[in-house]
Amino acid sequence: MIFPQKLHIDNSMLRHVPLGSPNPDVKKFIAILKGEAKSQTPPLVEYIIDDAVRKPIITELLGRRWVEDGPDRETQRAYLDNLIEFWQRLGYDFVRFERGLGFRVKQIFAPDTAAISAKPRGWAEEHSGCIQDWTDFERYPWPAIEEMDFFPFEYLDSHLPDGMGLLTCHAGGIFEHLSWIMSLEGLCLALIENPGLVKAVSDKIGTLLTEFSKNLLDLDHVEALFAGDDMGFRSATLISPSDLRKYCLPWHRQIAVMAHEKDKPYFLHSCGNIEAIMEDLIADVRIDGKHSFEDAILPVGEFQSRYGRRIAVLGGLDVHILASSSPAEVRQKTGQLLDTCGRRGRYAVGSGNSIPSYVPVANYLAMIDEALERA
Repeated sequence: MIFPQKLHIDNSMLRHVPLGSPNPDVKKFIAILKGEAKSQTPPLVEYIIDDAVRKPIITELLGRRWVEDGPDRETQRAYLDNLIEFWQRLGYDFVRFERGLGFRVKQIFAPDTAAISAKPRGWAEEHSGCIQDWTDFERYPWPAIEEMDFFPFEYLDSHLPDGMGLLTCHAGGIFEHLSWIMSLEGLCLALIENPGLVKAVSDKIGTLLTEFSKNLLDLDHVEALFAGDDMGFRSATLISPSDLRKYCLPWHRQIAVMAHEKDKPYFLHSCGNIEAIMEDLIADVRIDGKHSFEDAILPVGEFQSRYGRRIAVLGGLDVHILASSSPAEVRQKTGQLLDTCGRRGRYAVGSGNSIPSYVPVANYLAMIDEALERA
C-alpha cells in the first residue's frame, strides 16, 4: 500500500522552526542529561532522521539545494553542510551522525511503501548468514580499520558551528552485526551447537568496533558516543539475556569505559523489550542514557519512573503516534512528555525510535515546534 504524503510544508503552522538565530549549547545538553544542570525545557534529541524526511525540510523550509551523499569529496561536503544546517536550524545542540565498516551481510530488498521515499528498504536475511561454520569464518572478508574513510566524521568535527557537538558511533552494534553476519536463525542454532564460533565472530566484531570507536573519540568535538544495538523485540530480548551477557555486553562495557576515560557519556539506543538486561546495562556496562521506547512495551514515563534517577532518558514520543496522528495530536503528546518526563529532569524530548520515511514531515515538525514553544 502506498501512503501519500504532501511534501509542501505549511509554514503558517510553525511558530519557531526554522530558527533564525540558533544558539546551540551542547555542553548544557550533556550537563542536563548527566543531572549536572537544570532546565525548564528539555533539550531536543534524535537518533536517526531519514533522508526522505530531511529532504523537503532542507529544500522547502531551509531553501537549500538537496544533495545526495556521494563518492567524491565535493558531493560529500555539500551533503554534510546540509546536515549541519538541518540539525542547527531545527534547534538541536548537536549533529548526530554514523557510518560503519563494510561488513558483508546477506540482505533482502523491497520498495519503500512511503510515497515520499524513492529508496528501497533492506532487511537482513534471517535464515542463512555469511558465516555458518568455521570454514565460512576463515573465508569471511573482515573489514579493516585502515580501509575506513573517516572523512565525513572529520569534516563534521571541523565545521560545526560554535556551541554544537557531534554525537556519533559506528553504524550498527555488536549484537546487530552478529545476528546479521550469522543470520538470526543461524546465530540461534550456533549458540547451542557451536558456541565457540559465536564467540569468535562476536570477538572479531567487538574488536573492530572498539578500534573504530577509538578513532571517533580522538575527534575534538565528539561530545558523546550515541550507539545503537537493537537487542529486543516486543516481549523479550532476541536471544537469552545470559547469551547477551556473554557475547555482547562486555564489548559495550569496553567501549563505554573508553568514552568515560575521555569524560564522554555513552548513550545506548536499543529497540524492543530489554528489561531483562537493564540492570546489566546500568550497573555493569554503565550506560549514561537509554533511547528507544514503545508505548506497547513500556511507555517512556514508566521507564523514567524506574530508572530516571540513575540514567538519562532520551526521546519517547511513540513512532505510531508520529506516523498516524494529526499535527495537533502530536503537539499534545509532546506537551505531555514535556510536562511529565521533562519536569523530572535528565530528559531530552524526541521520537521513541527515529524519524523513518513514513512519518509525515508535518508531524515531525509539530513535535519540534512544540518543544521549542516551551523554550
